[in-house]
Amino acid sequence: MSQDLLASLEYIEKEKGISKEVLLEALRHALLSACRKTFPEKGDVFEVQIDPKTYRILVLSEGKEIADPRFGRIAAQTAKQVIVQKIREAERDSVYIEYSHKQGDIVSGSVHRIESKAIVVDFGKTEGILPAREQSPLDSFKQGHIVRALVTEVKKTSKGTEVILSRTHPDLVTKFFEMEVPEIHDGVVKIKAAAREAGSRTKIAVISSDDKIDCVGSCVGVRGQRVKNIVRELGGEKIDIIRYSDDVETYIRNAMAPAELKSVMLDAGRQSAEILVEDGQLSLAIGKKGQNVRLASKMIGWNLDVRSVSQRISLQSLDGVGEKTEAALRRAGIRTVKDILKMTPEDLANLPGIGVKTAGKIIAAAQQAVTKDDSGQRIAAETPVEEAPPEKTTDETAEKGPEDAGS
Repeated sequence: MSQDLLASLEYIEKEKGISKEVLLEALRHALLSACRKTFPEKGDVFEVQIDPKTYRILVLSEGKEIADPRFGRIAAQTAKQVIVQKIREAERDSVYIEYSHKQGDIVSGSVHRIESKAIVVDFGKTEGILPAREQSPLDSFKQGHIVRALVTEVKKTSKGTEVILSRTHPDLVTKFFEMEVPEIHDGVVKIKAAAREAGSRTKIAVISSDDKIDCVGSCVGVRGQRVKNIVRELGGEKIDIIRYSDDVETYIRNAMAPAELKSVMLDAGRQSAEILVEDGQLSLAIGKKGQNVRLASKMIGWNLDVRSVSQRISLQSLDGVGEKTEAALRRAGIRTVKDILKMTPEDLANLPGIGVKTAGKIIAAAQQAVTKDDSGQRIAAETPVEEAPPEKTTDETAEKGPEDAGS
């Protein structure tokens, strides 16, 4: 058996990467267990020796070698089982380590089967799972199709390594840009932030560390070819490429393109901004079902409240609010009618100079003002509206050539 064992160990060490020492130690423990089961009458007095050079197995009981022919068969069978088990464990560990290193990266495989809307992707060594919730509404994969997806989680299960994939994660888009745009891959252009509503639109903010390199133009490519390749991979999802700025107001103006903003009032403490636009620009700033302002808000990390000039309601226009009361409200951080509506009469009455009656009058006036103003156009970033006129091509990508890159 030693020659066969030697050949098997050398093959495993070379092909599977498991050292002979690890296998021999596992085999020794397995043989001890086999001895106790085969010869229960002898008790726990066994010793197993494996020569590291010849791989000859010697089993001793109370210092004497066991020459029972039954044990020869048991030893051979045990050695085979240990080797097979170690190979399986090594292969599972190898796959787990390989795909753990790929977490956050894009991998590709073919659709093996579809189970309860979840897509099982074949990678050769293992399979990946693309759950229904991680599929874009624009995806339509069938058996045999090639799938490129982001690895979001890798975990060990009783059946082996399980690789969880996503086609909806914002990082999928940023990774595609890293693959498609050499300037991003080389670190000259960086993606500072991204916000995505899978199947509909993605906004990414980019910046260049070299003044000679146009960050937006690099991402768009000649005649928009680079961004078009990514749009095609995503099934037609629109992509807006925004120029990042450290100045928050400039960043907001870029993110809200193509709408022209009349003014931006920042509240750094609350990380919120009140945006004022001309009446004709409101639907463009909001976007279809509030998408433009919502994605801009996610990307920047600020709450953006958009309203038109005709809809701006000053605090002093409310019944019960004079100059002194407005000053008290502003000292408390209340700057808009929406801030008032978030408060209870009791909270408002606790502010200096505002009594219970005045508080009730102010809140009632705020509610009435909003009701009168409820044209369906005023919107905060987190509040969707039902419909708005279709958007035009957005941001700086239009200047670079790809008219349909994000549209």
